[in-house]
Amino acid sequence: MSDRMNPIPFKNLMEWIRTEYQTEGTIFGVKKLYRADSKRYLELFGQRFENPLGPAAGPHTQLAQNIVAAYAAGCRFFELKTVQKLDGEDLPVAKPCINAADECYNVEWSTELRVPQAFDEYVKAWFALKVISQEYGLGSPDGFIFNMSVGYDLEGIKTPKVDAFIEGMRNASNTPVWKECTDYLLSHTDLFPSVSEAFLRGLPTQVCTSITLSTLHGCPPAEIERIAMYLITEKHLHTYIKCNPTLLGYEFARDRMNKMGYEYIQFDDHHFKDDLQFSDAVPMLERLLQESDKRGLMFGVKITNTFPVDIARGELPGQEMYMSGRSLFPLSIAVALKLSEVFNGKLRISYSGGADYFNIADIYETGICPITIATTILKPGGYARCQQLVGELTAKPFHKDFSINVEKLRRLSNAVVENPRHRKSVKPEAFLKIPAKVPLADCFAAPCISGCPINQDIPAYIRLTGEQKYEEALRVITDKNPLPFITGTICNHRCMTGCTRNFYEDHVHIRAVKLEAARHAIETLKQNIKAQKPAQKNGAKVAVIGAGPAGLAAAYFLTRDGADVTVFEKKARAGGIVQYVIPEFRIPAASIGQDIELASSFGASFVYNSEQRSVEALKKQGFTHVVFAIGAWKQSALALEKGAAANVIEFLEQAKQAPETLKLGKNVVILGAGNTAMDAARVAKRTKGVEHSFIVYRRTKQFMPADAEELELALEDGVEFKELLAPVSYENGILRCEKMKLGERGADGRQKPVPSGEFVDIPADTVIASIGEKIDTDLFAESGIALDGKGRAQYNPATFETNVKNVYVIGDCAAGPATVVQAIANATKAARAIIESVKAQAWTAQFTTLNYNPVTASAYSKRAILMPMNLAASDGVAKESVRCLECSTVCESCVDVCPNRANLALTVPGMRMKQIVHVDGMCNECGNCATFCPYESAPYKDKFTLFHSEKDFLDSTNEGFLYLDDARSRCRVRLSGEVRDITLATETALPKELLQIINAVKTQYAYLL
Repeated sequence: MSDRMNPIPFKNLMEWIRTEYQTEGTIFGVKKLYRADSKRYLELFGQRFENPLGPAAGPHTQLAQNIVAAYAAGCRFFELKTVQKLDGEDLPVAKPCINAADECYNVEWSTELRVPQAFDEYVKAWFALKVISQEYGLGSPDGFIFNMSVGYDLEGIKTPKVDAFIEGMRNASNTPVWKECTDYLLSHTDLFPSVSEAFLRGLPTQVCTSITLSTLHGCPPAEIERIAMYLITEKHLHTYIKCNPTLLGYEFARDRMNKMGYEYIQFDDHHFKDDLQFSDAVPMLERLLQESDKRGLMFGVKITNTFPVDIARGELPGQEMYMSGRSLFPLSIAVALKLSEVFNGKLRISYSGGADYFNIADIYETGICPITIATTILKPGGYARCQQLVGELTAKPFHKDFSINVEKLRRLSNAVVENPRHRKSVKPEAFLKIPAKVPLADCFAAPCISGCPINQDIPAYIRLTGEQKYEEALRVITDKNPLPFITGTICNHRCMTGCTRNFYEDHVHIRAVKLEAARHAIETLKQNIKAQKPAQKNGAKVAVIGAGPAGLAAAYFLTRDGADVTVFEKKARAGGIVQYVIPEFRIPAASIGQDIELASSFGASFVYNSEQRSVEALKKQGFTHVVFAIGAWKQSALALEKGAAANVIEFLEQAKQAPETLKLGKNVVILGAGNTAMDAARVAKRTKGVEHSFIVYRRTKQFMPADAEELELALEDGVEFKELLAPVSYENGILRCEKMKLGERGADGRQKPVPSGEFVDIPADTVIASIGEKIDTDLFAESGIALDGKGRAQYNPATFETNVKNVYVIGDCAAGPATVVQAIANATKAARAIIESVKAQAWTAQFTTLNYNPVTASAYSKRAILMPMNLAASDGVAKESVRCLECSTVCESCVDVCPNRANLALTVPGMRMKQIVHVDGMCNECGNCATFCPYESAPYKDKFTLFHSEKDFLDSTNEGFLYLDDARSRCRVRLSGEVRDITLATETALPKELLQIINAVKTQYAYLL
């Protein structure tokens, strides 16, 4: 495929808009069309506009359809993508060029079209907005403003093509594209009844009266001033100059980024030295302001350009990229403040720099206007998010002038440093994708399901809980998860890491929803289990050794399906590590007890204080199968030059069973940084007499193995982190550590600690080692179970059966310490293998189909809407069902995030889901859809693709289709690398669903062709 976009001719553009609106009530996929209040407007540049929001100069203002989609969603101020002398194929833009997973990065700068093409796109869009505003009642035809953007040097701006662009925007009446648009509209007034000939002939010929000067980093101040003076004095344009965050100075920018958790973003001081200095900027802006006032023109600044940073972690191709989004906001708003303080609020500011739902009203209340956006609409929700942002702005009184309230701006700038919406998490978690290629058809899937080791039917039970159908929800949960209280409290929730809502504001609190259902319905569920007829005995008699989470889960699944199960536990109670080691403040004993009772509800027997070591002895007792679930309780050895550290498991067990016996002293040091270490540090901090609880680890917090949630909780509890230290010796109450430095990244992505030769002493009354637990494999060897090179049991990963027939190992004793939900996953596979071996039939889940919500309007109504969570509210958990995006019903993330509308969701007769089709000619391979696709996939490469020409088809390797004749009866199709020409009416070899898609494009979406 080519990364060159093919602009849509005006006739086709209007036919697409008209047909889509008539058939689906949408415009370029925007479902919630914004209709402006005709009585409210602002004025700028002598023009009216219906609200102060718009897309920034960038991917959302490059093509006509992008601008139309933004208008349909509510935007009324359009900063058109920058043009310059370097354009089209001559402009070097690496692909992919956008990465907006969190803070946004890009390696693009100005339009990828030729300058004359860009001009045509802007004029076509201008005409389209005039027409649809009038025809569909979306607002006043004079209710929006176009603002052109040029760069980056005076010589380039004076070249014939850029000069023609500027002059054409000032008066487009004599241009070919003006004639193309007016001729089409005048000859098709029957298609747009509300658009009369008089209306069309009365349109102004001036598309744009204002301009923003985009200053490439390193442009000398004198050149900036020369360009601005030229635009003001010779082109007579209202002029804004785009400023750079470099005005703040390197030290300020680096310090603010570090304080807010962005220390990993790398940049040096060379741009700060080469760019416009603040001391030069102020007098320059004063001179330009005076010149503009003298000529009756408006002058101001655009804040800010994106910020140049190094490509250090492979985010995008190349060496340097431009940062925007939530990490840019702290810098941009500081630039706004710095300038406003000097100009006493009299310098007009147009803003773009991380504006989003959470700050846009605050920005506007300072007097800043207009406000343009990019990053927030590059994320799932896309253009449709604009309507919510507009709502935030129109709820405020509209500005009469554009002076800045410096005090409000100061408060906003100062507050941002501690604002969690803009601070980076102490340990950012990567979004978990579905480990598969996106299917060509029926691709909607919930990544929370695949992120869960037991593939729970999460959308189903979230919806049922929201409907207060708690028992139904709990039945869905316990179909795959017999420990809803434990996992509803301490699960490491990989499902939430995969939740698409992470790209909105925060994940759905799936774990809390599970616990809510369990609390409401556990007693009813247990009563109903007792009342129901027991499963028919299947002949399996299973000994489960160990009553921790893995053993409990195995007992539940096996007895539910008719096996006779006895659980042998060497301790006095069931629950394993959860019962004996995990602190009470993390999970109450009553919750553990509920799950133990549920696990035994189908008839499993429990024998306590019984250590079983012989498989042969158990088989002689009549057991047909043996499942080892003995956990991992042995402490790994920590080698210190002097002294020894206490065992973390023994410490936590003592703290839980007999806390009054602990004598730790004032200073406690935990060596290690996993979840168990965090528990130990928090327990120590709560222990009487302890003043300091330290975590000592050889890397930084970002690279600690503990889950992000556990790190955050430890910090909240006052645990002190001693980073980049490796323990050496412990004697006389002093722990000596060597300072470490972070070196090259290892295979796991973490930077390797490198010794520095420097040492530091830490006061330590107690030192506890938490460097991982090991499995006691002597028991396995005694039973003839084969061990691997690391001394662990060998087993079939599909069934967890060992080399000894009908003997299984599950949970921590299989592959080492893991999570509760992973233990359940192991138990599920082993139980399934046992049940299927005695029943000779597949073991299937019951509730998978409930993940799809037949009321698709419910799912669509949630898309694009930012909805902060509040679990502390009385109905907080119940509202999580409203926040769930129901991705298995509707995904369309790739559609949302494509600025060019190159990914389309089509209704195909005979298919339940909408189908995603990629349109090759509209794509510039920005790569944004690959970031947000729930699969490890790139829709612009991997979805079924519509081609418009044989050349485009040959230039691509995408699986897709090309119509070969005007009647569209024949197609060329590429599938699995094979190219075939087919006749649609007689084709039988092509998969049915792909044939349905091709026919639907032909019959229902001909405007795409």
